[in-house]
Amino acid sequence: MKRPDADLDRLLRSAAKVDEPSTPEAPYGFETRVIALWHAGNGPLDDAVEVARFLRRIGAVALAVLALASAGAYRQFNENEERTTAQTNEYAIADSAIQTEFSP
Repeated sequence: MKRPDADLDRLLRSAAKVDEPSTPEAPYGFETRVIALWHAGNGPLDDAVEVARFLRRIGAVALAVLALASAGAYRQFNENEERTTAQTNEYAIADSAIQTEFSP
């Protein structure tokens, strides 16, 4: 148990002697190369990004069409339901009146 304490003391003394933490720097010309590659925009990565954007647009358009079609179908269903119940009731009333008039 003596050995780990000695190692820890040695590490703490070494850490106390450090004046400033060193800041890592990128190699010379690294930023220029990164910016040049970014401006060039070549490679399959850009094609994949364009395909992803295209698929997102298709999905958005399909969602809008689905929403409009659903709203139209719902409206049409309600309109047909109102017409059907009103006509059924009118015919039932007329039929009942005719049957009562002509029954012996």
